[in-house]
Amino acid sequence: MPDVLTVAISPCPNDVVIFGAWILGLVGLPDTRAAFAFEDVETLNEAALAGAYDVVKVSAAMAAPLAETYDVLPAGAAFGFGAGPKLVVAKDFAGNPRTVAVPGLRTTAATLLRAALAEGHGRADLPPPDAAFLPVRYDAIVEAVHRGQAQAGLLIHETALAAAGHGLRLLLDLGAWWQGRLPASPVPLGVILAKKSLGPARIAALGEVLRASLAAAREKPGEVAPLAKLLAREKDQAVIEAHIAAYVGDLSVDMGETGRLALAQLEKLARGGRFPAAPPLPARDVSC
Repeated sequence: MPDVLTVAISPCPNDVVIFGAWILGLVGLPDTRAAFAFEDVETLNEAALAGAYDVVKVSAAMAAPLAETYDVLPAGAAFGFGAGPKLVVAKDFAGNPRTVAVPGLRTTAATLLRAALAEGHGRADLPPPDAAFLPVRYDAIVEAVHRGQAQAGLLIHETALAAAGHGLRLLLDLGAWWQGRLPASPVPLGVILAKKSLGPARIAALGEVLRASLAAAREKPGEVAPLAKLLAREKDQAVIEAHIAAYVGDLSVDMGETGRLALAQLEKLARGGRFPAAPPLPARDVSC
């Protein structure tokens, strides 16, 4: 009987595209059955802290806190160049939002926003540094803003590209904020971890499986695309494709030194460090 490997990822399109061929059985590890689970990213962060899965997608901000138990796989990560989580408000909202619905306090998105608000940005429309962060499941943030549960929301995954369609106005793109400080560095959003207890040989094999899975998805997109759309929150095909194009790239095949340096910058930021330069925040994008 084959070994069983527990694997947990989010249902967002970039994860499904990367893992899709493996999920569908087109690639895999010899004599190993993968048991897949799909959870929102903060649930995955908490599961990784509990050691619940052999392989797990987590927020990039969690890579360092989990380093004693898990290794970061070189493949499968999500990096953005000039794109990232988006802080939004209802179109008719005016003033200084003091409550923000975030997709989890441990997420990269919350880490970046906390750092951005700590700067002297001089913008009256952004939340103050002591704004209250309200943890809300990522796919319920739009509703939380419209119902007045929070005055602002921090969108991730494909919904971040569909804010205007939900009647929301963009205040800040945290990918652009990061890029303004580190122009040559992508923003690390999510990474794939494997338990150290699996051993070096199996961990290396997992990286190869993810590369093979992504290659298969690119060679035969018709095999994986229906699964990505089925699991996506946003069903507009153009939004799904834009999300995949933004976050599945060469660094998803192998993050290399570029990705590792970006993770180190994020760790520094999470510890309260500062970027080398601190220009003003990007201008508000009123078109969203």
